[in-house]
Amino acid sequence: MLNWLNLTEINQLEDLVEKTVNQKVIIFKHSTRCSISIMVKDRLERNWPKDLENQKIYYLDLLNHRDISNAIADKTGIEHQSPQVVIIENGICIFSANHNFISADAIKNVLIGN
Repeated sequence: MLNWLNLTEINQLEDLVEKTVNQKVIIFKHSTRCSISIMVKDRLERNWPKDLENQKIYYLDLLNHRDISNAIADKTGIEHQSPQVVIIENGICIFSANHNFISADAIKNVLIGN
């Protein structure tokens, strides 16, 4: 089961970037009006590995918080896409995927390797 945490405030992003010194932080950017985004979110939830069930994933509702998405793009240098997963470590983006390239397996490989 995925442990979604809502990312709703720009100051949360600053805190998340600070946390990346000690851990990898995952952000999922989601549009509730996009059929691809809805499909990808559902696929992540269905295929999330049991050994990552305690892993937190920050959920960003793009329709309500586009300013935060823009700030993520500014901080990481990764152009905004929807849907999109961004993984940050030590303040830099170490992984990003968008649209149908987002998968639980790809995220797991970045987090813990094969």
